Amino acid sequence: MPKRDAVPAGAPCWIELSTSDPEQSQAFYTPLFGWKVQDPGPEYGGYKNFLKDDVMLAGLMGHDGTTGQPDAWGIYLTTADIQATVDAAAAAGGQVFVPPMQVHALGTMAVMADPAGAMIGAWQPDEMKGFGLIGEEGAPSWFELHTSDYAAAVPFYRDVFKWDTHTVSDSPEFRYTTLGEGDGQEAGIMDAVAEGAPSYWALYFHVEDADTTLAKVAELGGTVAEPAVDTPYGRLATAVDPNGARFKLRQP
Repeated sequence: MPKRDAVPAGAPCWIELSTSDPEQSQAFYTPLFGWKVQDPGPEYGGYKNFLKDDVMLAGLMGHDGTTGQPDAWGIYLTTADIQATVDAAAAAGGQVFVPPMQVHALGTMAVMADPAGAMIGAWQPDEMKGFGLIGEEGAPSWFELHTSDYAAAVPFYRDVFKWDTHTVSDSPEFRYTTLGEGDGQEAGIMDAVAEGAPSYWALYFHVEDADTTLAKVAELGGTVAEPAVDTPYGRLATAVDPNGARFKLRQP
């Protein structure tokens, strides 16, 4: 599998599962996507890493449910100056929940919400640059913000995370902006006000057969939220793991 060695400014660089049942989550995702689990040691407070073909791919962190937050996948965007990013986010109408925090020699993290309430992380890398595979079986494939405030979201990510924004469509029926263009697209922002739901970041995993993967999701105790359908962007589906974390599948 080709490795991802460079991350453009503001692009997704890490994904992380916050789970109420780490053991069940590991038992679900390792056979589903062919992952392995790595325990970096007690100094990381129970944090685990998911690996694919011995390449770092994602993180897993348990929670006790006291915050009221549901189990969910989170996305981190890369930044060269995390303090400047956090300051810019606050000035642009975002809310900072976790201020910059050094993670040993790996890098520095922060967590915030954009003006419409979608949670997003920031990562300033040191030794750990981020996930090493993208667009391969069982690896992240696409990252997409579904926002209830498209007019605020686009300038927020452009100004705070230094996105190179490109408008794909700007009609009342479909508004969409990407980070990068053509083969260099890294993520998207979609006007989702018609969904009538809170703003959120959607994470897509690459699979060779979406229907087979959905069947395996069910066998492993997960559920199918949206069955696979053909679209101009591939065969797409939405699944939910046994603890309620949602994720999408993308079959080219």
